[in-house]
Parts: sequence; C-alpha cells; structure tokens
Amino acid sequence: MSEQQNTLSTIIVKALLDEAFKQQLIADPAAMFKAEGVVIPEGITVQVVADTESVRHLVLLAVGGGRL
Repeated sequence: MSEQQNTLSTIIVKALLDEAFKQQLIADPAAMFKAEGVVIPEGITVQVVADTESVRHLVLLAVGGGRL
C-alpha cells in the first residue's frame, strides 16, 4: 500500500470514529485532505458522501482510473 493510500485509509477510519471530523470532511473535503497531508491535483474536485440507514451510494470510477 502506498503512503497516499495509507493516508486515505487513515482519513476514512478517523471519519468513522470522529463525527465532528466526518462532518468537516463532508463539508470541505479539500481543506480536510490538505490538513491531513493529501495533495489534490489542480482541476480535481473531491466530494465526500456518507451512507445512511436509508441511502446507499454507488461510485462509478472514471474511465482511465485517474488518481488523486
């Protein structure tokens, strides 16, 4: 696993354990990723969503497998 994948995994776990962090991550992912040391390339927008009891999300990956 790359260092960036480790960092992303850490962010996910932190969001699962800390509701305030999760809400900040959903509201402003770019700022939260930057604070955690993740560089988002120019022209890329990150959206964070959370499943609920009644809503599930299906993510369709971009053709070409772009990365952060």
